[in-house]
Amino acid sequence: MVALSQKLLVTSMEKPSRRSPQLSFDQVFRLASLSSALIVLIVLAGIIGSMIYGGLPAFREFGFGFITSSVWDVQRDQYGAWVAIVGTLTSALIALVIGVPISLGIAIFLTQLCPPWLKRPVSTTIELLAAVPSIIYGMWGLFVFAPLFAQFVQIPVSSIVEGLPVFGTILYARTPSGVGVLTAGIILAIMIIPFIASISRDILDQIPPVLRESAYGIGCTTWEVVRHVLLPQVGVSVIGAIMLGLGRALGETMAVTFVIGNANRLSPSLFDPGSTIASRIANEFNEAIGLQLNALMALGCILFLVTFTVLVIARVLVARVKMR
Repeated sequence: MVALSQKLLVTSMEKPSRRSPQLSFDQVFRLASLSSALIVLIVLAGIIGSMIYGGLPAFREFGFGFITSSVWDVQRDQYGAWVAIVGTLTSALIALVIGVPISLGIAIFLTQLCPPWLKRPVSTTIELLAAVPSIIYGMWGLFVFAPLFAQFVQIPVSSIVEGLPVFGTILYARTPSGVGVLTAGIILAIMIIPFIASISRDILDQIPPVLRESAYGIGCTTWEVVRHVLLPQVGVSVIGAIMLGLGRALGETMAVTFVIGNANRLSPSLFDPGSTIASRIANEFNEAIGLQLNALMALGCILFLVTFTVLVIARVLVARVKMR
């Protein structure tokens, strides 16, 4: 009896050994996860390497002047990216100025003020707008929005501001055709609103109800609850949503190509045609050969650098908000 008890005690104190099939499965799972992460890095490195390799002849030929020059002459093989860079940044900035307030307003309305019977239709509409292809936005902007914009905005505004010192330069259309940098910015704003609004709405829905109820309990108004309770809680996530929308605006191609006018000139007026990096690549890539093709690849490198810079700025802003 004593021997049996000692045997059971020794058996219970022994550590259970791991079975080899389970160990093998863990190794396979670990290698598969590592491979998935490495694939992303390899693809990114391949994209960057191919863009740099393709654009290197243009950078060697024109040097830093490729970025600062406004000339784009295919006949003489003279290329400069400044007009496309300015058009890209201007249209994206216009999209953010218009789209961010509207997106946050939609998110706040859906989570705080919207009656239950209206919340589902509005949410579904926002999600449907996010699923519309960009070329549809471009066709609608060119054939529907641009003529209305020229008739009801460009012509009246130009007649009002003509001759004024500042507004007469920024908001004057020499040829009110409806297409231009401002039109492209508005179309981009319409395209990024669903993304920013959907993400902001989901973030606001995740805030614990006790925070809002406590604020209402001490007599806060709806504006005070939103301003001092909700927005500070979701500041980091909202910045991420805005940067996602900005990335969409910077890289958008077809919709902008339809409505920006694709003119290689710098104009102080937002009503005049312009171009972006993505629209220029889309217009000329099929027929480009030689140095022109290298210049377009160099434009792609610059667009990647601009997007990477925006990502770095977003990370810095998020870090500062977290520190606060």
